[in-house]
Amino acid sequence: MHVTSLFNMADWNRGHGSVDDVLDSENKRLAENLATKVSRLKSLAYDIDREAEDQNDYLDHMDSNFLSATGLLSGSVKRFSTLVRSSRDNRRILCYVSVGLVVVFFLLYYLVSRIQR
Repeated sequence: MHVTSLFNMADWNRGHGSVDDVLDSENKRLAENLATKVSRLKSLAYDIDREAEDQNDYLDHMDSNFLSATGLLSGSVKRFSTLVRSSRDNRRILCYVSVGLVVVFFLLYYLVSRIQR
């Protein structure tokens, strides 16, 4: 009976060693899988950061464009106000130009509507 228990103990140690090997290989596989996922997440975080920087640069550029357009429009309004306030001849010219622009607009509208039919 003593020999049988030693034989069973040897079988258990061999089996226990193989369980350790299986667990070790499973742990290595899971560690590699985790490393792959961490690498993907790192890449995704880098892409998000780069996209956020690109969007911020775009918004900064857009802000400067709006500021330049605002400056241009305010300058135009000042010149227009000066022209209107200056004299009667300038007012007459301004009225002719305004009427001419309205006529050109309606003429273009009419032509475009005819072409689309």
